[in-house]
Amino acid sequence: MHLLLIEDEINLTDALSEILRLENYIVDTVHDGISGLDAAMSGIYDVILLDVMLPGKNGFDIVKELRHSGIKTPVLMLTAKSELDDKVMGLDSGADDYLTKPFMTKELLARLRALCRRKADIENNALSFGDLTLDLSNYTLSCEKTGLSVRLGAKEHQLLEYLFINKGRVLSREQLALKIWGYDNEAEYNNVEVYISFTRKKIAFVGSEVTIKAVRGLGYELQV
Repeated sequence: MHLLLIEDEINLTDALSEILRLENYIVDTVHDGISGLDAAMSGIYDVILLDVMLPGKNGFDIVKELRHSGIKTPVLMLTAKSELDDKVMGLDSGADDYLTKPFMTKELLARLRALCRRKADIENNALSFGDLTLDLSNYTLSCEKTGLSVRLGAKEHQLLEYLFINKGRVLSREQLALKIWGYDNEAEYNNVEVYISFTRKKIAFVGSEVTIKAVRGLGYELQV
């Protein structure tokens, strides 16, 4: 799971990032509201952890703009504000959950797991395109036409999931690299081409008509 943490308290950001990475989350961090909104608008994240009191733009406005733009990424708001009206405002703005500082690590991780499960439930644990179905629960790609299936590696699964969610849209190598390896990873963009090649072979193995089309100068798109 790829998380975005938008929080201006540096010490808290560092501590939370370390905890989340130990739980095998990929975490990108931003310390102001304007940069946070730009990062969130990329659509590459599975969950956004969002502070309310931020320099540049507050969390309420960020989540409103995300929802207005059609970004449906689950948002967990983190804030020192504990008044009921603030919680209601956050949820009415489009946030999915609300956690008041200070909080226990166990509660944060439980809330995150709940949001991840909710996201999976909404997607019915499967995504489809053409004759392909991607099972999100067991990393399996299957072809309806041939009845064949194949198990995907973690990076192949992340790559296909992102392409399936954005079907009909060309995704740049930069977008794919950020989604799979994160901002803080120094993976080279040719890693994207390597995993595109791996994934194409898996699609060919199951006998699907679907292809990952390279759009010159732009990126990649799922096509039938």
